[in-house]
Amino acid sequence: MLPQQITLPIIGIVNSPLKQKFGTPRQPNLVDINATISMLPPYNVLSAFEGIAQFSHLWIIWQFHQNRINTNQSNFQPTVRPPRLGGNQKIGVFASRSMYRPANIGLSVVKFSHIENSEDGLRLHIIGADMVDGTPVIDIKPYLPYSDSIDDAIAGYAAQKPVIKSVHWHPDLLQDLSNIAIKSQLKQTDWQTIEQLIAQDPRPAYRQQALNTPFVMRYQNVDVHFSQIADSVFQIQTIELLN
Repeated sequence: MLPQQITLPIIGIVNSPLKQKFGTPRQPNLVDINATISMLPPYNVLSAFEGIAQFSHLWIIWQFHQNRINTNQSNFQPTVRPPRLGGNQKIGVFASRSMYRPANIGLSVVKFSHIENSEDGLRLHIIGADMVDGTPVIDIKPYLPYSDSIDDAIAGYAAQKPVIKSVHWHPDLLQDLSNIAIKSQLKQTDWQTIEQLIAQDPRPAYRQQALNTPFVMRYQNVDVHFSQIADSVFQIQTIELLN
């Protein structure tokens, strides 16, 4: 008889500017987010990564750690409501990439940047991660284009990339942006990343038609307040510096 549960090691922890699920891209590589994986002992040895620089992309296997873990199999939910279907139509959980699944396991292809080995530890730098800060990593494997990329694959209801929406800054906020940058230590690239994250429309599917409804996305040490002000147009209204 097969075991109903298995235990997997946590080999590293993701360090990301994304601090919560809201605002995090729903798929990898939609936004060029710079993140690192801090390796944990005994996996934090440089020899474990010998040869990794030969690969441009990596598979990261990780855990949706902010989900409430449900170990009661009798409460298994077989269907979910994908945002790509407007959040109204149900589909089987195994026909989706929903974060709410039996094992809470995520699978992402990311771009490999470089390895950093210092007194602070061994870190793997990656680009395009769809993971929040503190995400536990279970495994890392090279991406192989000849077997992992299927030219004639069919993607069903998710055949097209998400529609990118326009993002503007409130004029009053633009005047104060340099002061906010000094206090928050955010760079120009961070403002661009914030724009790209909001352009993906992180709101729940059932609220994506709401106009002038405020939403807040946490990025590093700031809360970004934004709303949709017209059809497919967002405005970043204020940025609140966190203590």
